[in-house]
Amino acid sequence: MPFIPHTEQDIKEMLTTIGVDHVDALFDEIPASLRQVSIADVPEGISEMELARLMRERAKQDEGLLCFIGAGAYEHHIPAAVFDVATRGEFYTAYTPYQAEASQGSLQLIYEYQTMMASLMGMEVSNASLYDGASGLAEAILMAVRLTGKKNRNTILLPQSVHPHYRETARAIVSQQKIKLVDVSYQPQTGQIDIDALNKLMNEDVAALVIPQPNFFGVLEEVDALTDWARQQDIFSIAVVNPTAMALLKPPGQWGKEGVDIACGEGQPLGIPLASGGPYYGILCARKSHARQIPGRIVGRTVDIEGKSGYVLTMQAREQHIRRGKATSNICTNQGLMVTASTIYMSLMGPQGLRQVAMESHARTRELIQEVTAIPGVEMVFTSPFFHEVALRVNQDVEHLIRELAACHIQAGYSLKPHYPELGECLLICATETKTSEDIKLLAHHLREAMLGRKLACLA
Repeated sequence: MPFIPHTEQDIKEMLTTIGVDHVDALFDEIPASLRQVSIADVPEGISEMELARLMRERAKQDEGLLCFIGAGAYEHHIPAAVFDVATRGEFYTAYTPYQAEASQGSLQLIYEYQTMMASLMGMEVSNASLYDGASGLAEAILMAVRLTGKKNRNTILLPQSVHPHYRETARAIVSQQKIKLVDVSYQPQTGQIDIDALNKLMNEDVAALVIPQPNFFGVLEEVDALTDWARQQDIFSIAVVNPTAMALLKPPGQWGKEGVDIACGEGQPLGIPLASGGPYYGILCARKSHARQIPGRIVGRTVDIEGKSGYVLTMQAREQHIRRGKATSNICTNQGLMVTASTIYMSLMGPQGLRQVAMESHARTRELIQEVTAIPGVEMVFTSPFFHEVALRVNQDVEHLIRELAACHIQAGYSLKPHYPELGECLLICATETKTSEDIKLLAHHLREAMLGRKLACLA
């Protein structure tokens, strides 16, 4: 039980002192509808033994699954050395490195992470990570609005082809700051941002344009034209990227004539397992001129009086460290352990290894498309180039097909119906370097059988 030191008499005296009749009166600003929410769906407590049995049963659901789902979280090979090192006690139990003299190892690792990430993104500055990719986008939006320095410039052009969860998270966070997110439509044929729609939406209140690469459909955007368009309109540009793709494609810092202002994204593809949804971490990079508005931490390298290298927290923008009104964020959580794993992963892979992963993932996706589009009733939705994820249209209930293949331990993809009903029966499907030709043929075989209405002989 929790230890509550106050007796009933103590509580009564405190309430009398402040002139309140009951503790509930201290929370009268919270609407009654929120204070009286039922918890009927929360189950009764169970014993440790029962809990262990339940968790074992849940764990079995993740065994032996052949995964073709992407949609923002990607299955890549993670060398064994990554978590052998990351889970050493020095890293695994390390907390915030406030005391530089006791935290040189953690600080050096974060500094190296920042260096690698800035290089991968082609940007000048990286912070020490954020909570996840979705909140990273929200922080990038808040940062762009601050950079304008004008209260009336509070509109962000947010393409519908940005990950739906990112858009929902960004709206939940920035709407409290009176920031307006305006949807930008995509072209039905290409899946790319509609530049004509951008021109119609542009006005003096717009602060920034968000540019995904690749977008949620796996489509590659015309990033050079979009970045230059934002520069011509005198607004900021925010890139939302898959970091693995940046090992193969032009990085955000090189888009257009001058590059983007801010780049963000999800770091999970860089050595972090799927792990049933997390923990992951958010990437945030920017131009050096924008460094003062970056949320989170920046670690710097210096030398001591003996000329030896040393690492320190150079910038800390959270409300814990400075006056609340001057903070750039009151969240900006640093995912230190995940960053540790990613730094080790990037060190082991090197630039050529990361590029090889990206190339093999693209090649496997091309092979996947060739196999599944040979099935009658399956076609690609968009005509644009792609990275390692594509949208497919099927002539049957896509969610039924997903359930059928799931019964054979094949995760066939992600249904686009809940977020993009206008596309009809569409499936977002992904392949990475972890998939073999046999895996792809097995998926295609089961998908063909399911579409023919046959009972699946589960060979997986």
